[in-house]
Amino acid sequence: MVVNGSAGSSSVAHVLLVAPACDGEDVGESWLAYQWAHLLSQRFHVTLLSTYKKGHVPPSRQLPAVRVVEWAEPPLVHRAERLNSLLQPAYVPFYVRARRYVRRRLAAGDRFDVAHQVTPVALRYPSPVVGLGVPLVVGPVGGSLESPPAFALEEGATPWYQRLRGLDRFRLRRDPLLRATYEGADCVVGIAPYVRELLGDLRLRRFEELGDVAVHAVPPLNDRSGRPGPVRLLHVGRLVRTKGARDVIRAMTLLRDLPVVLDVVGDGPDRAACADLVRDLGLEDRVLVHGAVSRAEVDHFYERADVFVFPSYREPGGAVVLEAMAHGLPLVVCGRGGPGANVSDACAVRLPAESPAQLARDVATAVRRLVTDPGLRLRMGDAAREHVAATHLWDRRIERMTDLYEQVAASRATGAGPVPG
Repeated sequence: MVVNGSAGSSSVAHVLLVAPACDGEDVGESWLAYQWAHLLSQRFHVTLLSTYKKGHVPPSRQLPAVRVVEWAEPPLVHRAERLNSLLQPAYVPFYVRARRYVRRRLAAGDRFDVAHQVTPVALRYPSPVVGLGVPLVVGPVGGSLESPPAFALEEGATPWYQRLRGLDRFRLRRDPLLRATYEGADCVVGIAPYVRELLGDLRLRRFEELGDVAVHAVPPLNDRSGRPGPVRLLHVGRLVRTKGARDVIRAMTLLRDLPVVLDVVGDGPDRAACADLVRDLGLEDRVLVHGAVSRAEVDHFYERADVFVFPSYREPGGAVVLEAMAHGLPLVVCGRGGPGANVSDACAVRLPAESPAQLARDVATAVRRLVTDPGLRLRMGDAAREHVAATHLWDRRIERMTDLYEQVAASRATGAGPVPG
């Protein structure tokens, strides 16, 4: 165990941050946890409980303004990266160590005004802080979305460890440790409205909605008026069936009469199927599957695009949707999960996801409307940029969480009931 020195620019509260993976040089939840730790440390004294991977820079060296308590991850857990990201076998020893540490510090007289468990985002992990007398915020949490049944055949055989997702709802009903986390938390934060439905009959003290992803800044205005050439559609994301790239490619067959091209950016197990579909449908001159590209190249694709089409039908968060909005792109998304919750009707067309055939048709209809009405495209793009600046910047996330901290801490201190959300 290593303990780094503490610091902070605000005396409002001492925050105990729980994030079993926190790495600003990584991706996914590790990167998200780093953003929370770094930005919160600019307002509060933060103590972070975390781990680090072999060969990675520990969070204690990445976060000099944070008091970091960290443990090395158990060996071998990263031999199967996808399995580890889903099940996180290292969470059990982390839970035990973190709970023991908090108990010891509280017994020694330390005070934490608020505890905040930011990761894992999935709903299947109990918090090591629940029941220890510290006001607790859990989230933003999400995940556990199921695919519409009509898409199951194209998704193919599901690895056994991914099928364990099906246990999430059962555990939320039956696992006493997990139920205690959500019923004992002073506030549960969900990434979208569907999370409250997943929590079902749990007696939550308070529930709030707040996205788990955000952007740091909005790029300079990109004037797309009067552009020559075809209208460029863009899909960005890891190429798995659920992200909807196949549905956009199929939609292109219904748009042959229009000057429109599609760029598909990203890599993954569905890339070969997408490339085969492009060839089988005779769309080689209208659809380009680029594979993985650098961060700078992704930004270039956003700048060159006219419409962002991302009909992911099982997307809890959707960082690429916020990136596209920041770049001033109108959007076509599915009206479920994070993408559906993070946009507005002024900037996006939200579609149902009932079957592959229906989704491809609806994508084509939405794209046709945007391609044939340049003024609408520009207005929706401006609205997207305004919406992300108003609601989805990291500064906004921190301000909202700061308000929640103050409310739950005040409520616990006075013995009052939870503040209505």
